[in-house]
Parts: sequence; C-alpha cells; structure tokens
Amino acid sequence: MFIGEYKHNLDAKGRIIIPAKFREQFGPSMIVTRGLDGCLTVYSLDQWKQIIDQLKKLPTTKRESRMYMHMITSKAAECVVDNQGRILLPSGLIESASLKKECVVLGVVDHVEIWDQTLWQDYYDHASDSFEDIAESLTDFIV
Repeated sequence: MFIGEYKHNLDAKGRIIIPAKFREQFGPSMIVTRGLDGCLTVYSLDQWKQIIDQLKKLPTTKRESRMYMHMITSKAAECVVDNQGRILLPSGLIESASLKKECVVLGVVDHVEIWDQTLWQDYYDHASDSFEDIAESLTDFIV
C-alpha cells in the first residue's frame, strides 16, 4: 500500500528520488506513464502487466479506446532505480506533467503519482474545498 506525501526536487538531468518506503514495494524498476489530472503515475511491473491486460480488452474500433491506449502507453517508460534511490524520467514525461524543479511524490493506495508542486497544491486546494461533498457523493462506494 502506498500512502503519504513527499517533496523532492527534479534535478537538471531529470532524476527524482522515489521515497524508500515506495522503492521497497517497487523493487529495482518501475513503469512511469502519463497519469490523470496532470501528474505522472508510477506502477510496479506486475501492476503494469495487469493494466496492459485490461487495455487489451478495450475495443480498438472505438476512437476513445485508441486515444486512451495511446496516451497511456506512448510515453510510458521503465525506470530503473539508481544507487541513490532516484529514477531518470524521460523528457516527454517531464513535459507532459509540466514538472519543474519542485515536485511532490504521492502514495495513492495502489500506485504512486509525481506532481509538479504548484499543480499539486492547486489540485489539492480545489479538492479540499469540495472534500465533504465528494465524500458524501461516494458514500455508496465507500463502506
């Protein structure tokens, strides 16, 4: 299970530290891809295989299915953890998530997200304003 919020800087070469608690669950490498809401999403290799299996079930005759598959897979990359606990993010992923120097690495139950710190704060502030309404609307799903 991934939980918590950690602030780390993206260095000039595009490397970012993955918190030790998360690295233990991922192992020596992980898949990073475009996420929803403007972040990057990080999956274990096993999780990624499950996602690919689900993507294969989407009807390729539907434009939305093809678009989603393209967005998820086209810039996805396997990132290897170096001796200092960092991964090197490809420039295309850095651009797609508008990552600057200051970033936030979040544990989100079954995956990890990497956000630009300013974008995360904006997203968090907006979600905080609606938190109780959102919780109430999801009552049927959360027991």
